[in-house]
Amino acid sequence: MTQIRTSSTASARAFTSSRRGPLTTGLTVAALTAALTLTGCGTEAHGGTAKDASRARSVADASEARPSAEQTAFAKMLDTFGRACPAPGGDPIAPPVPEPAEPEPEIAPGETPPAAPLEPGTTPGPETELNPRDWCTGANHAQRLIVALREVDEPTPATVRAALNRLGYIDAHIHGLRQDSAGTHFYLDLRESGGRLCEKGLAAGSASDATACAASATGPFEVTHEEQAQG
Repeated sequence: MTQIRTSSTASARAFTSSRRGPLTTGLTVAALTAALTLTGCGTEAHGGTAKDASRARSVADASEARPSAEQTAFAKMLDTFGRACPAPGGDPIAPPVPEPAEPEPEIAPGETPPAAPLEPGTTPGPETELNPRDWCTGANHAQRLIVALREVDEPTPATVRAALNRLGYIDAHIHGLRQDSAGTHFYLDLRESGGRLCEKGLAAGSASDATACAASATGPFEVTHEEQAQG
């Protein structure tokens, strides 16, 4: 009886071992398949995120390259005031050529020669740097600026900026706003198509004024010459 029990026990162990082998293998394959599936999903999700990030960067770059609605309106305003003026480009207006000097009169012995009149020198200014289009559009801008500035009751930097904004001049092109006893001073960057035009303005009620000036040809806004005041 003992031998029979031992044989039965051995057979049961063998049966259990044979049943456990395929079952364990099946579970292992299932686990590997699930792991690979999860890995694939993670890769797909990661790839989707990368695509979304790349697409977002492309949209951001396009937005930066594309001018804003405010900048587009400003450029359109500049073009409107320049339609009746010469085309962009052209050489700066040359200063007037002085007339030839008259021959000096003969001086008799013992006489004192008359004092020679001082000839006006050629002073660098906007006329030597602004082209015909700049001068033409500058006059148009100055006229509308003077009319608008005279209507500003209290010409502070804030009220002057608001008045300029209403005319279409955006903040990025308004420079040097400052107030003193004479009123509020400012500059407008009106450079376009290689031009160098800027406007120097003063908001001071009925004494408001605006005159053309020349700015640096490229780079950040910097005034190089201003129109001399007529005295």
